[in-house]
Amino acid sequence: MSSLKVLFTSALLLGSAVVSAHDYHGGALDIAHPWARPLPPVATVGVTYFTVTNKSDTEDVLLSAESSVSETVEIHTHVKDGDMMKMRKLDELVIPAHGEVTLAPGGHHLMLMNLKRVPLEGERFPVTLYFKKAGNVAVEVAVEQPKATHNEEAQHGHH
Repeated sequence: MSSLKVLFTSALLLGSAVVSAHDYHGGALDIAHPWARPLPPVATVGVTYFTVTNKSDTEDVLLSAESSVSETVEIHTHVKDGDMMKMRKLDELVIPAHGEVTLAPGGHHLMLMNLKRVPLEGERFPVTLYFKKAGNVAVEVAVEQPKATHNEEAQHGHH
């Protein structure tokens, strides 16, 4: 029975390592599962999503980002203008104290502008996030199919 317990504990530890292998930390911030959906080979822009959790008593601010796969990276959000959803560039994105901000289809996201190359499904590519307090946090973005289909994703596909 004790060897079974050791095996079970080892499996749990391995499982948690796999889960956290795509999470990143900088200062009081945790960045969970950066991802991007696969793109057609002729795409010139891409989109990156992730969740930032702030464990600090003070807010932090995402000031900018950069990636070797694109000329520039911009912070964007969607806003409703009448009956239309429009994208708007943000100068920064506040991560509230003891709060969480999710970059997801139909909301906040990073736009990779003027792609130098289109990352393929199954690949990971680097993005460096620049925070006011946490500093530079290097992450790897996994290119994968979205977990669920969203109308916003279909609308966003025209970029």
